[in-house]
Parts: sequence; structure tokens; C-alpha cells
Amino acid sequence: MPLKTYGVLIARAVDTRREGADDTPHYQIHLTDDSGTNYRAAVNVLSQQQPSELLYFVSEDFRHPITDRLAGLGSGWHTLPAGPGGPNLDYVRGNLFDPALLRKLPPDLEGPDNDLADLLDHSVRRAVADSEARVYLFGERWGPEARVKDKVFGFQPGNGVHDIHMNQGNSRRFRDDDGVWQDGGMLIHFPARSRWVGIFLAFQSQSWKTDDVTGHAVEDVDGSRPVPGSRPVRIVAALVNPRGPAPEAETVTLLNASPDAVDLTGWHLQDRLGQRSAVPPGPLAAGACLTVRLSGGAQLGNHGGEISLLDARRSKVDGVSYTAEQAGREGWSVVF
Repeated sequence: MPLKTYGVLIARAVDTRREGADDTPHYQIHLTDDSGTNYRAAVNVLSQQQPSELLYFVSEDFRHPITDRLAGLGSGWHTLPAGPGGPNLDYVRGNLFDPALLRKLPPDLEGPDNDLADLLDHSVRRAVADSEARVYLFGERWGPEARVKDKVFGFQPGNGVHDIHMNQGNSRRFRDDDGVWQDGGMLIHFPARSRWVGIFLAFQSQSWKTDDVTGHAVEDVDGSRPVPGSRPVRIVAALVNPRGPAPEAETVTLLNASPDAVDLTGWHLQDRLGQRSAVPPGPLAAGACLTVRLSGGAQLGNHGGEISLLDARRSKVDGVSYTAEQAGREGWSVVF
């Protein structure tokens, strides 16, 4: 079953601590919301399964329509309903980043700038120093635990967020935590600089091809688990806001980056809500582009959105996102 209480905490970071336990080390963050409620965020920096080093991606200038979807939420904890309608994170379906950019790091080593705790410290300590900065932590809530003192920072009652990492495609040991639109992660907003930082974590044991209902890992036809970053056909541009009255002639441009022709028969383009438009069938030559006109099905809203490319087996081949700012210029294509 999916996480019991998934949501997002919006709060100010006030302190950090490295936890060096050998079994389940975490990077700990002390946060307070605008009402004075204390929280602790426990961020995994080591997997209990081999290979133990976590995968990470950090965007120092994160741009995605999810930041606009968060705009109406105030300080504190917000439980998010399941599905794509809200600001939920989904590493597979939400097109938050290119999985090929993920790298691995050890949890905690002697010396500067050489482990995952150092990397987290780099961003979170800046948020601690900036009184206007706000941290958005996605994961599962625990507490409040009446008459229980927090084991790391000592506040009472115990209260916080964990599972701040990908929460689908797990191995059989953690399969019960699988779900869609319930991934963890961390966004940090620095209003003075009009900048967002995105931090995303995953375990090497997790699969990047998952069932759209259960979030369980799905194997390829040969029994293997897909490797992220294999994209023979890519979405390279989209005309989101065409000139002229509605209905507008929205288009998506595909590029075959591989050295061989790819048969696009049965392929579709899909928006965040799962609405699909068919791609013209037939082969796309190596190095060739194809502009697909959307007629019904997938919709490209002018307030930001996500576009995914699915093959004939409904497996995701590529995915991109665009913001309202990128879609604001009428008649201009968004280039990915």
C-alpha cells in the first residue's frame, strides 16, 4: 500500500545535524512553521540495501510548474490527496528532472565536499542563514507524539517528516511503500533571489519503470529493469501558445537521436493528467525530426505543464516540463 500520510511541509530551517549511525544514517533538519510548531526532517543518506550509496540530483535553478502549484499553500504541514491534480511529486511521471543526471555519493566521509551530507549542507545551511527562505519537504508525516521529546533536537512533542526520497519501484523488501504521485524530495525557495533549489534522492535498488496504479516495479520483456537515461527519441520543442484564436494548433517536436530508425506506431504523447494524443505511425529515420499536431487528448496549458512520450507498450521514453513564463510568449516554441 502507498504511504499512509503523504504531503508537504512548508517551514523555515533553523538547524541541522549529521547522524552518523551505521545502520540508518540520516541528515537531520530542524524546522519551524509560522505558528511556532517544531518539526524534524530525517533525510536518508545511505540505503539499507546494496548498493548502499544513494542517487542524487540537485538543481540550483529549479524551474517547473510545480512551484506555481505550491503558491497557494501556507506555512505548516499539508496532506496531499493521491493523483496528479495537486503539487505532488512523481519522479517517473512528473518530469521533474532527467534521471540520466542522477549521480551517487557516499553518505559521510572525512574532508569537505565529498559526500551526500556535504551536498545537503551546502543548500540547507544557506536556508538556515536566510530568514526569508522556506523549505518545502515532500514525504510522510509522523507525529505529533504527545509527551515525547525529539531524539535529535530535543523539542516536544516529537513531530516530523521522513521518506524524503523516491517512493516507488522498490525491491520486494520495501514494496509495501510503493505508490504513484507520492515521491519525496526537497525544494528551497529563496524569495530575495527569486530562485528555487531542487534536491531529489533515490535508491539504486529502485526501478524507473513502474505500474501507473500501484507504483510497483515493472520489468522489461527480457526480465531486466530499465536503466534511466536511455532515450532514442526525445521531445525537443513544443508550441504551447500558438498565435490565433482557440482551438489553437499546439504541436510537439520529436527528434530521433539514435543511429537507427525507430517505429513510432502505437506511440502517444501524454499530459500530466494522463490524457493522450497519438503520434503518427511509421518509422522515424535516424537524426530526423517529427512535428506532431495535438488534436484532442493531451493538452498543453499556458500556465505550465508536463509532456511525456510513451511507446507502444505505454512505457515512458522521454518527458519534459515547461513553466508559465516559458509559455508566455505567443507563437514561440519552448525548446527543451
